[in-house]
Amino acid sequence: MIRIAISGAGGRMGRRVAALAIESEQFDVVAGLEAAGHETIGKDIGELAGVGRFGVKVGSELSGQADVLIDFSSPAGTLAGLAACRKASTPMVIGTTGLTDSQRAEVADAADQIAIVQAANMSVGVNVLLKLVAAAAKALGADYDVEIAEAHHRFKADAPSGTAIALAKSICQVLGKDYGESVVFGRGGQCPRKSGEIGLHALRVGDTVGEHAVHFGNLGETVTLAHSAHTRDTFARGALRAAAWLIGRKPGLYTMADVLGL
Repeated sequence: MIRIAISGAGGRMGRRVAALAIESEQFDVVAGLEAAGHETIGKDIGELAGVGRFGVKVGSELSGQADVLIDFSSPAGTLAGLAACRKASTPMVIGTTGLTDSQRAEVADAADQIAIVQAANMSVGVNVLLKLVAAAAKALGADYDVEIAEAHHRFKADAPSGTAIALAKSICQVLGKDYGESVVFGRGGQCPRKSGEIGLHALRVGDTVGEHAVHFGNLGETVTLAHSAHTRDTFARGALRAAAWLIGRKPGLYTMADVLGL
């Protein structure tokens, strides 16, 4: 069995990763991690995940037992896990979003020593959407307006979502645009649409798991590509799939496209 540690074990995503891993025959959860002082420290990870007592308590330090660490924590938690993984030569799956440029640079630097899968979204469907959106942008060309809308639950800390940013960047790459110069975050007041800009809009509504839609339009038609996540399990299953794929990989920074062979 593949021994996994889960960083952010007390969070919504961490609990679902733990539940699905415990219920599987492929994975063994050997550690659950949270920041020192977190309310879940010392609690049984199985009970937190809603699957009953499992015998592994949430702690704040990574042991040497794990074959791979799955991280759904916070940017600070990701860096802490990264340092522990480098020390233990443990591969890492990073699903945490909201990292700064300097933090992403630290991830890239660590990939010289360990194998890392990093993705803004671990869903298989979303990663297929990323490929479809890039293909659509290339085929439709620069004459089509592009608007991206995303919706998530009220507790999500970062906006726009990492997935929405990834969608925008994939379009920019295909069309030869500069992300920083092309993207407009929402609109208000007197702001007629400028040629070539990409609109990015974020909604935070109740318990919405995750919705993304990319609209391409000109004066004669609109093409919309969209994805809706019904439960967090779709992200958890993708992360576990990435964890299994990482075993035995050489050091490097991989994406879900690599995991899925896209």
